[in-house]
Amino acid sequence: MSTSPLSPKNLIFKTNNTDEKIYVREQHGVFQQIRRSLAFVLIALFILIPFIQYDNRQAIYIDLVQQQMHIFAFTLFPQDLVIFSLLLIFSAFLLFYLTHLYGRIWCGFTCPQTIWMLLFNWVERRIEGTHHQSKALDKQALNLNKLAKKTVKHAIWLSISLLTALVFISYFVPVNELYYPFFTYTLSSTATYWVVFFAVCTYINAGWIKEKMCQHMCPYSRFQSVMFDQSTKLVTYDATRGEKRGKRKRSQEKPAGLGDCVDCDLCVQVCPVGIDIRNGLQYECINCGLCVDACNSTMTKFNYKPGLIAFTAQQLNNSNIKKHISYGVAVILTLIAMMVWAVSWQSYDVNILRDRQALYNINHAGKVENTYLFKIRNKSASQKRYEITLTGLHNINIVGGSIVTIQPNALKVISITLESLQPQPKRVNNFSFNIKDTQSNTMITKESAFYSRNDG
Repeated sequence: MSTSPLSPKNLIFKTNNTDEKIYVREQHGVFQQIRRSLAFVLIALFILIPFIQYDNRQAIYIDLVQQQMHIFAFTLFPQDLVIFSLLLIFSAFLLFYLTHLYGRIWCGFTCPQTIWMLLFNWVERRIEGTHHQSKALDKQALNLNKLAKKTVKHAIWLSISLLTALVFISYFVPVNELYYPFFTYTLSSTATYWVVFFAVCTYINAGWIKEKMCQHMCPYSRFQSVMFDQSTKLVTYDATRGEKRGKRKRSQEKPAGLGDCVDCDLCVQVCPVGIDIRNGLQYECINCGLCVDACNSTMTKFNYKPGLIAFTAQQLNNSNIKKHISYGVAVILTLIAMMVWAVSWQSYDVNILRDRQALYNINHAGKVENTYLFKIRNKSASQKRYEITLTGLHNINIVGGSIVTIQPNALKVISITLESLQPQPKRVNNFSFNIKDTQSNTMITKESAFYSRNDG
């Protein structure tokens, strides 16, 4: 008789509560306070940053139409986005290093999915009561009380989702062109579509998908375990101390043969992903520390030593110096590259193309002329004047003047003609254009060539 492919012995792994709603119990404690403080700061920054004004415009603004990113006095263009690549590399190495030290603390404390998921859970607890009351409410037949509570809860969820979407879009559409037009139905259809799209995504992710996003969809959760080793501090249950678990009264002495675990199941009830940490390390665990707070509160009530569930490592003495050095070197090198970019960054860009129609022209006076196409982009927030000079050529006149004025954040295309006043020594004469910002005295040098007649 053949074995079914779905038989238990053929399963590589299985997940918990795949189709069941997790009713998360609210828990107070040290780690919960840390998370709520971080969440408050991060949400406040997320909301307030688009409202910061600088030089009569939004201080941080991504203009997709003009392909510009404004960060206070700086305006970055696509050719400047190398800094974002370096910033992402720096963030990745820093995240990997923190993961190596403390596991998935990003997931548990600062991930937007976790913050919004627990925010939605906080709203649910305020409307529907405790997790037991919420579960009982879902089992009830539809009545006026249930309809009212569900309507209020989902209305608040949708309001939070809409606010989240509006704040996110305000990084791409100026706030003075977004909020009022949206609520007066005068916002463009494209911007309205994206607000609605992100509002729906937030509502579904934080209100319905919840922990399944962390378990099945997040790419970070798929590979983060490869960065763990025996020195990584993870949320761990001390089975040696806790087993054999068993229920008991607070007033009685600990029964013989039982460990410190009183089998209260609070660690399971407060877990946002619905796992039992007492079953050992599980990939679903996001290292949020809620079970630590719950267990410590129980240990305090029973006058037991706290830390039955805690952030611990298998080998505390394993310094793993090689990994510390490798991550440290990667982070430092990335920082150095960012500083080099910042020092070498110019507030303007210059591209020079030679005339493709002819190597040189003979004007009406019999002089040799070469024509060059200049593309100068002023990346600053003020009008700039640039002076063009030559190095490496003699007896050359710049026809039409050498001063160029460009408006803020503008690209100007001009044609520059060089006229040879006297015969040049070679047919191909290499030289350099020097484009100087007359205000800051910064200079960009571009190499080129001047072509002359064969007879000089």
